[in-house]
Amino acid sequence: MALVTVFLLLLQLLSALALKEEMECTENNGGWLWNNYSPVQEEESCTVERRDGSITYSEFIEQYAYRRPVILQGITDNSAFRTLCRKDHLLKTYGDHLVRLSTANTYSYEKVDVPFQEYVEHLLRPQDLKTLGCDTLYFFGDNNFTEWGSLFQKYIPPPFKLPGTTGAYSFGVAGSGTGVPFHWHGPGYSEVIYGRKRWLLYPPDKTPEFNPNSTTLSWMFDVYPFLPAEERPIECTIRPGEVLYFPDRWWHATLNLDTSVFISTFLG
Repeated sequence: MALVTVFLLLLQLLSALALKEEMECTENNGGWLWNNYSPVQEEESCTVERRDGSITYSEFIEQYAYRRPVILQGITDNSAFRTLCRKDHLLKTYGDHLVRLSTANTYSYEKVDVPFQEYVEHLLRPQDLKTLGCDTLYFFGDNNFTEWGSLFQKYIPPPFKLPGTTGAYSFGVAGSGTGVPFHWHGPGYSEVIYGRKRWLLYPPDKTPEFNPNSTTLSWMFDVYPFLPAEERPIECTIRPGEVLYFPDRWWHATLNLDTSVFISTFLG
């Protein structure tokens, strides 16, 4: 009997410690849920090169702009923007603003408008492994620049532009395990403000095997483990303060490991 009591007390202690850790992680994540127990975590080895703030524009153009992805660290300071993206501040400031949700599949067939607060309180949840991407609503892009303009004005984009292009922002908030399956478009940057986002990339001449209506999470379980080493994607997980650059027409899929706040700058 005494052993059972000790065992139950130990379980309660471990549960309390785990809850305390999760609350601390969530607070450090701007009030957005941090998920230590996501079914998929970071890759074993990042295969995207990281460069710090000493990189020059000529180095960026010559080595990466038209050739391969790169992660830029400390190239801008978006700490003020990060403060504005805390959960309590976004809900207070933009809770009644409409946001346009898209289905989380390659072609984003369906779009639905809901108040931001309704999205956060009722739809922002971890991805269900059994739910298709075409049945999952995802907040990314389609931003109303009139209503959200005051927020975007505080964002400092990466300083390196491609000749003949201008930047367009896409802002999003999404639950752990969510993401967009493989697709491609023009070049751009992606910065994580809160949370962690795992990226999976293939060059334009190497089309990945995927179902456009399935989720990235299901691809990680159904396809990824069975890929030969030479068919594995280029991959890495980016964290707050890091910006990933992807060149034109590169295939890419994303997977949010936590509730994530993120912004992309598309160069067109």
